[in-house]
Amino acid sequence: MNTQLIIDYLSALSLNNNREWYHANKDDFKKANTEFEKLLQALILEIGKFDSSILHANPKELTFKLVRDTRFSHDKSPYNPAFRAHISSRGKLPVPVGYYLMIKPGGQSFLGGGLFADMFKDATSMVRNYIAQNGGEWEKIIHEPAFETYFTVRGTALKNVPTGYDKEHPQADYLKFKSWYLEYPFNDDELEDAEMFSEKAAKLFRIMKPFNDYLNKALTEFQMPARK
Repeated sequence: MNTQLIIDYLSALSLNNNREWYHANKDDFKKANTEFEKLLQALILEIGKFDSSILHANPKELTFKLVRDTRFSHDKSPYNPAFRAHISSRGKLPVPVGYYLMIKPGGQSFLGGGLFADMFKDATSMVRNYIAQNGGEWEKIIHEPAFETYFTVRGTALKNVPTGYDKEHPQADYLKFKSWYLEYPFNDDELEDAEMFSEKAAKLFRIMKPFNDYLNKALTEFQMPARK
């Protein structure tokens, strides 16, 4: 696969972030997107070696659109110059959590995992309750040496421990969170060898898996809100 097409296209879109350029270069988008889907397929096969729940995933159904919602943003650029995908047992839905990939040239690319969405109050409550009741398991996962080598738990957080939770709880800092996720940055040149990249990404995703599994146990009863 030619991953350079991905970098070249997204870099050009970043410099020409307007509808005229986008539509005039639709063929380049299609070529780059095809390579991205090939990369996703390679990742699915590698991840499938330790997580068979995602082997049925179709790369075409895992990706997100480039078009931005600019209604409430000061930045009116119509496109996000990034290829993004979420690989989980239920595709790109935020729950169950899975393996996230964003390619955005210029040092903004990363591998991710966990719960990025903080707008689902039920999901936040479920994870908080689970951490409050299973703090020992949480600590074991996030302090595993391999985990600490590559990851730090991130997320949007409140200033104080929310009402209903012990302020002196051993995991009080994590109970403030509204989302819990991981990011591992990578550079553009790491994509040059797609096979090597897929193997490294899968290695990191494997280290990440117990964290995802923990959150998914917390979110077992979660249901996506119905669209209005």
